[in-house]
Amino acid sequence: MTADLAARAAELDAQDPLRGFRHEFVVADGSICYLDGNSLGRLPKATLAAVDSLLTEWGSELVMGWQHWVDEAQRTGDLLGRTVLGAGPRQVLACDTTSVNFYQLCTAAVRARPGRRRIITDAANFPTDRYILEGIARDHGLELVILDNEADDGSCERITEDALGSLLSEDVALVTLQVVQYRSGARNDVRALTDLVHAHGALILWDASHAVGAVPLTLDADGVDLAVGCTYKYLNSGPGAPAWLYVRQALQPELQVPIQGWFAQADQFGMGPVFERAEGIRGFQVASPSIVGLRAINASLGIIERAGIDAVAHKAAATTEFIIEGYDAWLAPLGFTLLTPRSSGERGGHIRLGHADADAICHALRVQHGVITDYRVPDSIRVAASPLTTTFAEVAEGLRRIRDCVAARCYLDAAPRSGRVT
Repeated sequence: MTADLAARAAELDAQDPLRGFRHEFVVADGSICYLDGNSLGRLPKATLAAVDSLLTEWGSELVMGWQHWVDEAQRTGDLLGRTVLGAGPRQVLACDTTSVNFYQLCTAAVRARPGRRRIITDAANFPTDRYILEGIARDHGLELVILDNEADDGSCERITEDALGSLLSEDVALVTLQVVQYRSGARNDVRALTDLVHAHGALILWDASHAVGAVPLTLDADGVDLAVGCTYKYLNSGPGAPAWLYVRQALQPELQVPIQGWFAQADQFGMGPVFERAEGIRGFQVASPSIVGLRAINASLGIIERAGIDAVAHKAAATTEFIIEGYDAWLAPLGFTLLTPRSSGERGGHIRLGHADADAICHALRVQHGVITDYRVPDSIRVAASPLTTTFAEVAEGLRRIRDCVAARCYLDAAPRSGRVT
């Protein structure tokens, strides 16, 4: 069976139209099976040149560089929109962090629906989103309603129309969900759930952090109100790279974010005593953007734009299918369970594998076998193949090492984990 999976990997790599793009990224150690691109993407070689160019600009132009840097968050936002978000111009900003953008837009949304007293999210949503919503509900005297999608058997967490519909009413101001569930990789139906929320007069915010760059997003066509996401996972823009926010153009005049920064002031350099918000998407910007971070986004998106998001998404679906094939052959007999939907239309770019010893296995894979995945409580390992940088051969070899590690139970001998990061 090992030979069969390896042979299939070789065949799939030979047919892969994206196979040449791996050479545009830094691969410092080819012996490592890097199956964690859903947490942090590899470094594009173009980013090295882009950052160096920015430093040269800074050195020669000094403060005069702000003449063209000042609107870079909007230009990068438009690039994100057309390349990976399915969003027209003047609706996306590349700025701040996902958490800050999430707080800003959620607060603006509940203020825009006065008299409505409820916010809905799901139990399996990313922790930061849930924590921020708790604070918003507390500060505004609202009720936070939690959709229960965490079954005892660790099932896929995918949100159905029936489950969400049972909680909706005319008292709901905001619903916020993930496009792709961060643990299970289950993919929600953005258009159907957005339409359902709109039928009750509420606004919806989608967190696309675990989706963008792995699945095709069509925010405009799906009628999405608001969305946020990061750029350092499948978009390969680097640790702590700026996040992005999306506000549907027709909705922009209705919303006011709570942090009124000078970049959102209509006469920004007038330095006036009273805040008067700029029209359009600039009214959602707080302060000076990280230009070096934006250049990293631009460099990575240039690669994705050449590859085409449809081809990238097709590769993501093919690699997750291949991971499931390896799971069926090698890992299911060893006590692993599959906690991600098998249907390609119902999953994103990563696979969740359950095992009672998942934490110890994940740690041992890194320190003993050169396989980098990640662990998520309470009992699962996330495995991903970043479409532009991961080969099918790398996936097959990683799965073989996982099989051999668990079959030999060598993970019981691994040194204790140091540090907090799993």
